[in-house]
Amino acid sequence: MKTVQLIVVIAVVAYVAMAAALYLFQRVLLYPAPQTTRTNPATAGFPEGQEVVLDTKDGEKVIVWHVPPKEGKPVVLFFHGNGEVLAWRVPRFRAITADGTGLVALSFRGYGGSSGKPTEDGLLNDGAVAYAFAAMHHSPERIVPWGYSLGTGVAVAIAASQPVGKLILEAPYTSLIDVASSAFWYMPVRWLMHDSFRSDERIVGVKVPLLIMHGEKDAVVPARLGRLLFDLAPGPKRFVPFPLGTHVNLDDYGAVDVARAFMAGQD
Repeated sequence: MKTVQLIVVIAVVAYVAMAAALYLFQRVLLYPAPQTTRTNPATAGFPEGQEVVLDTKDGEKVIVWHVPPKEGKPVVLFFHGNGEVLAWRVPRFRAITADGTGLVALSFRGYGGSSGKPTEDGLLNDGAVAYAFAAMHHSPERIVPWGYSLGTGVAVAIAASQPVGKLILEAPYTSLIDVASSAFWYMPVRWLMHDSFRSDERIVGVKVPLLIMHGEKDAVVPARLGRLLFDLAPGPKRFVPFPLGTHVNLDDYGAVDVARAFMAGQD
């Protein structure tokens, strides 16, 4: 009997310790910031991009890469994922801008030369100043926020609160609570999360055409969460599944071509 009691006590202590670690270190997991050093566009192999440093309302300095659009072309306002930096996205940026589409790509605070430490409020502030920069240089109806993974939460918030032309979401989620619940189903994550990014609540405010792209084999953000978010969106909207797509390889299956057709109104 004492052995059973000891096992139960050890299991309870271990569970509480795991929950405490998840609570204390969740932002380390959520915002791994693989590279904090600053890399300018030319060094990264993207000389057409202009690096601009913006001041956020809470005193941080964040970097955007800017490529002006050609006449009649849209401007992608790009928000990256939690495990990448702008320099790693150069192949995609080249593909996006190849036809004259413009680009404003934000480096979130704590990532790739931008100051500060990432939090939900912080990233939303970063998104707001990046949008303000884009809107200062280009008419709002030409601006198309494009969020990938973590960045979809910022893209939805911008599109729900600011005038934009269209919205593109790649591997989006309903909320980070739902993502964490899928990964840590054995933990009470709804009581532990600091940052929730409730796109499921904000998406109802998006009144512009919406494109959602999601890999059916996505093991990071399950495709069912993208579909749930799609169902909540008021429309007009389009969901494009990639049967062989994972969380990181949609470009291999034509994601940029799908997005370009959507922006051009060809779908």
